[in-house]
Amino acid sequence: MKVFSSGCTFDYSWDEVSTANWRKYCPWNDKSTHVVGVDTISRSVDPSTGILRTERLITCNQSVPQWVLSLLGGTTTSHVYEISYVDPVAKKVTMCSTNLTWSNVLSVRETVTYRQSSLSPTTTTDFTQEAKITALCGGWQKIKNKVEDASVERFRENAKVGREGFEAVLEMSRRVFGEQRDLEKQRMQA
Repeated sequence: MKVFSSGCTFDYSWDEVSTANWRKYCPWNDKSTHVVGVDTISRSVDPSTGILRTERLITCNQSVPQWVLSLLGGTTTSHVYEISYVDPVAKKVTMCSTNLTWSNVLSVRETVTYRQSSLSPTTTTDFTQEAKITALCGGWQKIKNKVEDASVERFRENAKVGREGFEAVLEMSRRVFGEQRDLEKQRMQA
């Protein structure tokens, strides 16, 4: 097993980040065009804690080399199962996902957390990401290591692109919803 981890601080409040998180795969995010569908399986709120729990199925078109498809079969369409928890009291969003497609060859378990920053709680949000990647190639340790290393590198590249796309979604959300708030204030003052 190999582990990829990263983190950063977004210059947006937790309220902005936790709201924009639901728009991460929206049409104006040109960094997530590989996502072709996001289906909500279930959604519930725990009445005692206020935690929103959501299960989703994310459908993607992946660029898989033709030789891999020929060797292992399958298609370029893949599915990811995600469970998320939004804790409005702790100001924390936790998303746990795992691949359903190709899981007999490669297991990817990712955990993403958005948490209100302790340094500047009203204006910034801390982001952490960890992926545990395990190649399931039987006893061939050299092949297993190479597959895991290549997968971690690809995950690193995709994570960078994903963060850039989320920044664009955050900026667009701030502009659109900031303008709406300004218009509402103007109407109330009139």
